[in-house]
Amino acid sequence: MAEQTAGIGSRIQHRKYGQGVIVAIRLTTYLITFMEAGVHEINQFDNDLEILHAEEISAELETMSDYEKSLIGILRRWADVHEIVPIGDRWIGGTMILKPKDAGLSPKEIPIDAFFHKVVMLRDRLRVLEQNINSNSKLSDEDKVNLQQYITRCYGSLTTFNVLFKIKDHQFVGEKGKGE
Repeated sequence: MAEQTAGIGSRIQHRKYGQGVIVAIRLTTYLITFMEAGVHEINQFDNDLEILHAEEISAELETMSDYEKSLIGILRRWADVHEIVPIGDRWIGGTMILKPKDAGLSPKEIPIDAFFHKVVMLRDRLRVLEQNINSNSKLSDEDKVNLQQYITRCYGSLTTFNVLFKIKDHQFVGEKGKGE
């Protein structure tokens, strides 16, 4: 790409991440939602990036607005399109064993892939809950902030499971991680 030629909504192809749509434009990067790889920030001049269909560029520098976040949430909720979240290679085919203290009781074995799927579903449902809170017209801004902080603390409690994720961008981030 020699120059910025794509605005928000442009369809692109990336050699590593596949097809996606530009959802925000920063000074030198695009924030792109990929069909199979999730959201990634890509340099506008990345040689692996190809514009399939360009939308008009607005005069201002664009960032991810509340409207765009809401739209992404609506698409996730109603389009039945789910981001593919890969499990870490070392866990593929593994088994999680829950062993009771009482030796007379038998342990429970759970395929790690099935457990990981449940963790990802929980993460996705928390995201939908966040979007529903943010778009709720009956809640005050103070109520929204309080509920949002509670959800962030939930994410923080789930960071133990980050070891299962193959890609760091998919992991849970609590309050400490948001400030870093």
